[in-house]
Amino acid sequence: MSVDSKAVDYVTYLAKLYLDDDERDRMAEQLATILEYVDHLREVDVGDVPPTKHVINLTNVSREDVTRPSLPREESLANSPDSVLGYFAVPKVLPD
Repeated sequence: MSVDSKAVDYVTYLAKLYLDDDERDRMAEQLATILEYVDHLREVDVGDVPPTKHVINLTNVSREDVTRPSLPREESLANSPDSVLGYFAVPKVLPD
């Protein structure tokens, strides 16, 4: 399959690329090779292949989400260098 210069110019415009004449010729050859390969892939019979999201079966290995009591506030703040009104006090990172 041949790719004309108009198609190369369109692709380079979409990709915001600026190519000289040698690069444009090489791009035309590479695009033609890619399109030939895509045409070759279209010949593959995939009628019996079910649609998949992943090529291998994935299972979630996370534990069940179970509610349970949390750490008391006083205990969580015990090793904090500073706290204000029952919250961790941290240095300001955003300007006023």
